[in-house]
Amino acid sequence: MSGPARYDWGMRVRATTDLMNDGSYPDRAEDELLVRNGDIGEIVNVGAHVESETTIYLVEFSPQLVVGCFEEEIEPIQPAFETANERGAT
Repeated sequence: MSGPARYDWGMRVRATTDLMNDGSYPDRAEDELLVRNGDIGEIVNVGAHVESETTIYLVEFSPQLVVGCFEEEIEPIQPAFETANERGAT
């Protein structure tokens, strides 16, 4: 890998961009929106993309949706942000 992972298992994160289906979900249309910018999830596994030696985070955004994310596609959330976001506040 290009260095140690910045984030750990169990960490709550939010998507920093819209995440589209890259073909990883064959039952969904390619380029279908999977996760919206700002959606909150939890890291459930940390691994690496073998060819590029890049850290990949498996993030559970819902019980039916676990998405592989690069570091630049997620960021840790603060507890105050999470509470406000879950209530629908801006």
